[in-house]
Amino acid sequence: MNDTPHIVCPHCFVSNRVAAAKPPLAAKCGRCKQPLFTGQPVELGAAQFQRFIDHNAIPVVVDFWAPWCGPCKMMAPVFREAAAILEPRVRLAKVNTEQESGLAAQLGIRSIPTLIIFKQGQEVARQAGAMDRHSLLRWAQGHIG
Repeated sequence: MNDTPHIVCPHCFVSNRVAAAKPPLAAKCGRCKQPLFTGQPVELGAAQFQRFIDHNAIPVVVDFWAPWCGPCKMMAPVFREAAAILEPRVRLAKVNTEQESGLAAQLGIRSIPTLIIFKQGQEVARQAGAMDRHSLLRWAQGHIG
C-alpha cells in the first residue's frame, strides 16, 4: 500500500485519502465525517458496487446473498464477525442478489452464498457455499496477501 491509500466511505461512498501515519480505525470521511471503518459489512447496490471495489486500496470481500437463502442467513453473523476481525486490512461488503439481480448475472453468480475477493477492482478469488468463521478467515487471509 502506498503512503496515502484511498478508502471508500461506507456511508456516502466518497473516496478518501488516509495518511499512513494516522491510525486507520480513527479515520473519518472528509465529506460526511463518519468513520471509514465500522467493523460491519457494507451494504452495496449496483450504483455503488463498481466504485467501491475499484477505489478501495484494501481488498474487498463481497458476500452475494438473498433473504430467502437458509445458508445465507446462517452465514450472516459469521460474516459480521469477520468484518470486525479483518478491518482495517480488508473491507467486507454484501450484495442482495434479489435486489441486484443484474449485477449478480453480470458477475456470473450461480449459487448463493458466493463470496468474491476483489483487489484493485479485479476478482482474485471466489468461493460458493456457506463457511464457518475459521474457514472464512483462513480463506480470506490466504488470498489477501
